[in-house]
Amino acid sequence: MPNPAATQPDLSPMMAQPTADPKTDKAQDRAGGASVPFWAGWPTRARLILIVLAIDVVAALVSCGVIVLTARSAVQVEMAASLATVEPLVADTIRSLRSPSPESVLHTLDLRFQALRHVRVTILDAEGRRIGFGPSDQGREQRRAPRWFVRLIAPETHQHDLPIVVRGERIGTAAITTQPLDEIEEVWGYARSLALASLILNLAVLAALTLALGRILRPLGRLAEGLTRLERHDYTAHLDPPASRELAVIAERFNRVAGALSEARAANGRLNRQLLTAQDDERARIALELHDEFGPCLFALEANAASVARLAASPGEIDRGRLAARAGDIGSIVGQVQTLNRDLLNRLRPHGLGEVPLADCLSLLLRDFQRRHPETRFDGAFEGLARGYGDIVDLTVFRCIQESSTNAVRHGGAHHVRARVAEETDAAGLTTLRLSVEDDGSGIAPGHRVGLGLSGMRERVEALGGHFHLDTASLDNGASGTVVRITLPIDPERDGSEGPPPPAAPQLK
Repeated sequence: MPNPAATQPDLSPMMAQPTADPKTDKAQDRAGGASVPFWAGWPTRARLILIVLAIDVVAALVSCGVIVLTARSAVQVEMAASLATVEPLVADTIRSLRSPSPESVLHTLDLRFQALRHVRVTILDAEGRRIGFGPSDQGREQRRAPRWFVRLIAPETHQHDLPIVVRGERIGTAAITTQPLDEIEEVWGYARSLALASLILNLAVLAALTLALGRILRPLGRLAEGLTRLERHDYTAHLDPPASRELAVIAERFNRVAGALSEARAANGRLNRQLLTAQDDERARIALELHDEFGPCLFALEANAASVARLAASPGEIDRGRLAARAGDIGSIVGQVQTLNRDLLNRLRPHGLGEVPLADCLSLLLRDFQRRHPETRFDGAFEGLARGYGDIVDLTVFRCIQESSTNAVRHGGAHHVRARVAEETDAAGLTTLRLSVEDDGSGIAPGHRVGLGLSGMRERVEALGGHFHLDTASLDNGASGTVVRITLPIDPERDGSEGPPPPAAPQLK
């Protein structure tokens, strides 16, 4: 049997061709020396029936060999027994006659030897003339054993001359010749009956096997139809469990796979809808901030610019005090616009990621929360982290801490939020990032419904092969809050420096 790994074709040239010609594939297989059996394209039922037929042929050949060997031995035994009975029969015939004259003895023997089987006896007188008509061959033309069967079984013909003696005088001779055709005819009749019965039995077995295999393999056809439906993205396919235990297990696994694909498709649909909703909400928030924050600032800039213009155009001496006041107002408004612009850009994409160490970006994030929510205390522990773990991982860590802190303040009413990120390496040398955000807020409410923020975090983490867990936290003072625990695997071939950041790392203002 060829090694599948050694005969596996190279698929790279086929990537540019969506379809393949079966004739071309067969020609390539022959050119590459791959041996494809002629039954490779046959159905499973045809293959099984072919195996049964092969077994029947082998059994028939073995049976024929056994019959031929047994029949040859039996014919030889019968011939020997028949030869052994001729001489006692001659002696008994002579003793039974009251007046054993030569002619009466010879005629009586000729009549008695007509009924013998397996041997032919010809009675000759003392001068060698034949008495009577010899052995009767009537009906020999009606023998049905074919010549090839006779040649397989018939032993070598033997002839024996037995002298006929009466009162010490030889009156004739009994010429005895073995004749195995009678026994061969019996064997042929037995073999023909056995072959006919075996043929009928095998035909019945094949018919029953064909029907049984059709019923047994019918679920495989339904499985192929179900797989075709899955290939066409129809995940409502369902297979009824067949009677066969093995096929029932396959049908059960198929239904589970179809259900999992259907759930994944529904989850993807929900995620797409949530993504569109999140995008629309983000656009709405940006539009609202532009309208509520930037709009008044721009109006104030316009009003101050108009006031400066009126002061400059007024007759007489310019009031420098008022002009300086307007310039101060414009500078203050510009500073407010810059702050709003920086917050908006930082929310869209943290500008420090990739440029400064990750720990500094996270510390800056917590300081920004502390500035905007002075009533809540934010603590962070990010020691021992590398400078970076790649844009995707760094952004995921940043967004998870940002969203968890936002939820703690907005929905939990927390007074204390603690964020921790640590790098761990197990015994196998695999590195992971463990992130946790705890708060002392109101905790998870009964019937809690996962929102866009939590689902977005979960999707981000699971897309990187990590684990996301939301639970109730037990704090040191006995209160209950919320804890978010995240584990992210780290690619050892990631881009970024290894080990903790250098002491002189720049700080964001």
